[in-house]
Amino acid sequence: MLSFKNGPVEIAYLDKGEGEPIVLVHGFASSKEANWVHPRWVHTLTHAGRRVIAPDMRGHGASSKLYDPAAYHAGAMADDVRALLDHLGVGRADVMGYSMGARVTAFLALAHPERVRSVVLGGLGYHLVDGVGLPDTVADAMEAPSLADVHDRQGRTFRSFAERTKSDLEALAACIRGSRQTLTPVEIGRLEPPVLIAIGTKDDVAGPPQALADLIPGARLVDIPDRDHMLAVGDRVYKAAVLEFLKDRP
Repeated sequence: MLSFKNGPVEIAYLDKGEGEPIVLVHGFASSKEANWVHPRWVHTLTHAGRRVIAPDMRGHGASSKLYDPAAYHAGAMADDVRALLDHLGVGRADVMGYSMGARVTAFLALAHPERVRSVVLGGLGYHLVDGVGLPDTVADAMEAPSLADVHDRQGRTFRSFAERTKSDLEALAACIRGSRQTLTPVEIGRLEPPVLIAIGTKDDVAGPPQALADLIPGARLVDIPDRDHMLAVGDRVYKAAVLEFLKDRP
């Protein structure tokens, strides 16, 4: 396993393939394997001639588990990605994030536009502006004694997913409570790199996609047909749109 330290936080990551680099930032309760390896994103991108870099975000996968919600500010997680680029000697990269990872990607692109060649925001629409990520009920679901004790529908979905990915439930509860930052419409409008937004048509987590796209000059929007928040991740329409976007971007 590859890893490095950003201050006291150890970040595990994968680094596969050759060519222009793309960094993949996974979603909440996921990992580099669950979000990008198993849905064959790494296979798709490396076979398209790309170098794929994918960290386990703090609190997830094989990276450090932290239990203070303040440690999960979206800016801190964006800095982990910046530090990974520094660690690997990568000056600029395309960056694709899904859900929580899309929020982190937006924060990274605003803080370090010179490091981000293009942005793909998967599974996150206008809730980047008017939402604070997943609700507190999801954190409560992580802290429940068992899945059987969770009665909130969305909470059950994410608790079940977290158990399948063998996640640290206490760390995930802290992550939910600490990564609740939004961006203003003015900040969104200042995104400099080319932007692609990709959201499932049945996604009830992301927020309206068109409302976010309207804030970003030149942003592309792709609908992933008949997919919800969980099933959109590995969809072939999503993959085809990303490959086309990467080919066309300056």
